Amino acid sequence: MTMDRNADAPWSKFDPEVYVDNNYRTPLEVDLLIVRLMRDYFTRCFEGVPPRSARGIDVGAGANLYPALSMLPWCEKLLLLEYAHPNVEYLEKQISPAGYDIAWDPFWDVLREAPAYAAVEPRPRVGEIVRVERGNLFDLEGGDRRWSLGTMFFVADSMSEAPEEFHRGVRCFMNALGEGAPFAAAFMKESVGYRVGAHDYPAYRVNEETVRLSLEPFTGDLEIHDLHHSVRPGHEGMLLALGRRNSAIAAP
Repeated sequence: MTMDRNADAPWSKFDPEVYVDNNYRTPLEVDLLIVRLMRDYFTRCFEGVPPRSARGIDVGAGANLYPALSMLPWCEKLLLLEYAHPNVEYLEKQISPAGYDIAWDPFWDVLREAPAYAAVEPRPRVGEIVRVERGNLFDLEGGDRRWSLGTMFFVADSMSEAPEEFHRGVRCFMNALGEGAPFAAAFMKESVGYRVGAHDYPAYRVNEETVRLSLEPFTGDLEIHDLHHSVRPGHEGMLLALGRRNSAIAAP
């Protein structure tokens, strides 16, 4: 049986508007729960730290703005790294002077229940500090570790069926973070692939143990939330990993 790899997927045909309509236009309870967990975790991590002092990155941002919004109060600069051209164009619209789509307002409503978020005007702030860059997750292989806060949502597990590409993706993300950097990474549990519009995309099946083993070399402070919410056929829930980057650099 042929294994679908990242390079084989039809990324140039990814439809971000369909993806947003299917997943975020009507907020799902599991996403609101994820946002709440991230909000509280990042608030704890940055307690006593000057606001707007971090350099943040959302790796494989896709057509999902809530990971970036979760980092907004803490960042002086925030990079959205994305490979698929249609998603890059979508993200550039979201950070334009016109402001981001109202679909993201319910996620901000959850975030601003915490004081650090309530103190931020999100649309002007997004336009001020966020930039979009087209790039592959694997471009982070060198591990120059410039970022002090990072997110990676449904990326390493949702781009390939190959186990080595999943583990390489996690390693690239973690090696892009500096020592002590808080991070949040989300995974579809036991996903067999997914469809966006007329096109199918690959996935590597992961569970809590897979995710834990992939992340443990990079952090001594890891919590994994097994969220038993299915949002479509072909998976068994979501996993949210929260932690801080340790000082070790894992080799390729």
